[in-house]
Amino acid sequence: MSTEDQRAPRSLAAALRARDDASLAALLRARPDLITPVPTDLTQLATRAGTRASVVRALERLDRFALQTAEALAVAGDPATYPELLGLMAGDTRDPVVADALPGALAALREQALVWGDESCLRLVRTARELLAPSAQHPSPTGLGPSVREATAGMSPGRIQELVATAGLPSTHDSVSAVGALTALFTHRKKMAALLASAPADSVDILKRLMWGPPYGQVTADPAARLRWLLDRGLLLPTAPGTVVLPREVALHLRGGRAHRTAEPVPPAVEAAATHPPQVVDSTAAGQAYTSLATVEELLKDWHEGGPAVLRAGGLSVRDLKRTAVALDVSEPMAAFWVELAYAAGLLASDGEADERYAATPEYDEWLERPPADRWAQLAQAWLAATRTSGLVGGRDLKERALSALGPGLDRSAAPEVRHRVLTLLAGLPEGAAPDQEAVLARLRWERPLRGPQGQQSAQGPQGSQGAQGSQGDDDLRSRLARWTLMEAELLGVTGRGALSAHGRALLGARSATRPAAAVTADARTGPTGPTGPTGPGDKLPAPHRATAAGPQAASPAASLTASLSPPEQAVATAAAARLLTPLLPEPLDHVLLQADLTAVAPGPLRRPLADVLSVLADVESKGGATVYRFTPGSVRRALDAGRSASDLHAFLTEHSRTPVPQPLAYLIDDVARRHGHLRVGAASAYVRCDDDALLNEILADKRAAPLRLRRLAPTVLATQADPATLLDGLRAMGFAPAAESAEGDVLISRAHAHRTPPRTAPEPVPDGPPVPDTTLLTAAIRAIRAGDLAATTPRKPTEDAAPLAPGQLPRTSSAETLATVQAAVLTGEALWIGYVNAEGTASQRVIAPVRVEGGFVTAYDHTADEVRTYPLHRITGVAELADD
Repeated sequence: MSTEDQRAPRSLAAALRARDDASLAALLRARPDLITPVPTDLTQLATRAGTRASVVRALERLDRFALQTAEALAVAGDPATYPELLGLMAGDTRDPVVADALPGALAALREQALVWGDESCLRLVRTARELLAPSAQHPSPTGLGPSVREATAGMSPGRIQELVATAGLPSTHDSVSAVGALTALFTHRKKMAALLASAPADSVDILKRLMWGPPYGQVTADPAARLRWLLDRGLLLPTAPGTVVLPREVALHLRGGRAHRTAEPVPPAVEAAATHPPQVVDSTAAGQAYTSLATVEELLKDWHEGGPAVLRAGGLSVRDLKRTAVALDVSEPMAAFWVELAYAAGLLASDGEADERYAATPEYDEWLERPPADRWAQLAQAWLAATRTSGLVGGRDLKERALSALGPGLDRSAAPEVRHRVLTLLAGLPEGAAPDQEAVLARLRWERPLRGPQGQQSAQGPQGSQGAQGSQGDDDLRSRLARWTLMEAELLGVTGRGALSAHGRALLGARSATRPAAAVTADARTGPTGPTGPTGPGDKLPAPHRATAAGPQAASPAASLTASLSPPEQAVATAAAARLLTPLLPEPLDHVLLQADLTAVAPGPLRRPLADVLSVLADVESKGGATVYRFTPGSVRRALDAGRSASDLHAFLTEHSRTPVPQPLAYLIDDVARRHGHLRVGAASAYVRCDDDALLNEILADKRAAPLRLRRLAPTVLATQADPATLLDGLRAMGFAPAAESAEGDVLISRAHAHRTPPRTAPEPVPDGPPVPDTTLLTAAIRAIRAGDLAATTPRKPTEDAAPLAPGQLPRTSSAETLATVQAAVLTGEALWIGYVNAEGTASQRVIAPVRVEGGFVTAYDHTADEVRTYPLHRITGVAELADD
């Protein structure tokens, strides 16, 4: 290997240029924003990888230990060596667990182009260093302050020399060497220990208070002796009037070399808190799955003739949500979940009319005809992929506007990833094992820690004042999403008794885990940052590393699960989940049990025709494992209004009852049927006619009929100015059973009008950034980047009269010079570097070998595209010859 090959890369672009295609593909897959749009060359890719927005996004996707490694590099030298980084992470004691995990974390940072260089020259990208390095405005998450050099930048040379002398060091000729001498003293373990041994105990106590941060404190104009001792020796340095800081080197000595109070190389273990028989879990989840189908069906049946109105700002009003909760017999948050689930599955939408209302979609009718397991699978798949978050309903947005169900502002792009990750953690447990919720939340916080100071305790400043530090609470969005996921998975029947069911595992695309509970420990680095880990700090990406405090262990089945499946894979997984759920669901019944107290008991789910007729003939009194229906005069009249006769009802009940029809129920039906239609209501505005004039006299004499303002037109006819619907309602309120009739005198049959929206598609989830590119796009993008980089970096032959071109700048030559150079290259067979602008106005650089020139076009082999192409000469901005080497 040549000396040039052995040299470390001098820039991030050079480091990317040394990568192979597989490594570049891993980078673009981990950071898909870098490929939108495709960079023209590796220099542009490196520039884009260093932009603030892209670096922030990459940092937010690091796990806690990888982030701690980046934070340690931000307070290390630039560049840093691997031993220096190891000292900051593992401390002077060289914690073996941290030392074993550090190469994996460093490999993850290299893979995402946040760190480049070999072990002798590690560099954190500049933007990441600016974000993570300590400053007065943005304290470091490590709790460290500025270095001695940074803290003394504005100090007078005389004051610096005084610090050197008081610390017992020889005087120097300039401030730079004096600061270097102080730094050398503070980083020398034995000399620093001797200096602190001579310090007053009160002074050492002050240093220990500032040791873990915050490193800043307040002092008075006349500090106490214990503070004066520290200030005179540079152990505390002034940064502003009345403010002092603990230099980074001093803090590291006090910490034993550690950048963090506690390094966390191993993720928290998610262990089983309770274990149930798998059959019990599956049957419990299946029962809840069937309940979820009934709830959604009941919701849309309640909105059958048109649901609540759409608010002007969009969404469901608080009053309508309360009504829906009462109708479903659930709490308001649960009602919001079911409403949002139906919306996400495409079963519910607004009708788009002038008086806009919510209603079922045509998809709902098709959904009803599918088998129960397929209907559940559609709901579960929609829930997994939905970004709309019902848990936010009732809260406020950033502008303090209320968030309503079905309204705007409920999308959270992180929701699908959190749902998949929570269920993946459950899938890593043995069958029937339910985890502790706090353990799941702790694992998620390790995989995606919050930005800002974390886990730092308050420290007292020199004057004893408490310094506040931010802490990571349980109310962050990801933790709330995880809590909602566990609750919603139980409601939907994905889990049973807190454990993932067999059909829930299939929905994820996971196989059943069979390892014992004792083997379920932390699987390090299987989160969003990808696999990391093994043995050395080199550039080659290592094999997955999983370790516990006791040492390495084998990978768990859940470790191979991705955050989500591709659409074809998800369709296969959904079908598998439906197949597993089918035998667990109860078979619909074709009978009920009639009782003498005018009730009917359905001991299980009913077949659809029976359920539909019974829901008209009776009112639901209670739900549960067995549904109780109650027959009332109003419900029987409702069935008669729907066109059923008394004989039809008797035959229906006799056919579908396992018990004899009770006499009170038969009497109720006959009594209501005898009176039904005895009065006839038509339009006069409205009229009442009856063959029994005595009954009409009774109506006229009733005080409750006064609001109807009835008057007699004939012995058997009464008329009113009220409309027929008002007249019908009024007479029914008085205890009569009138029937409406048409203009021809026929009885009108009243059936529920099924209001449907126009065809609607389910809402599209809001993506969490650019989508991960597929293999085809990655291959094409890498080829284009390589080609552009070849054109940009190919050496050019220098010319005497032409000024050197800046990187990325296109060559400029006249038309005559371009034509002459191309024609000469055809004769000599040499390659040329050209600038080219296509028909869309996009400029690019290319390396071509001209074959022929004719008709204003040059035909050449394009080295950057690896194919023969034809270019119009008028679109070539200029040409340049390539260097001989």
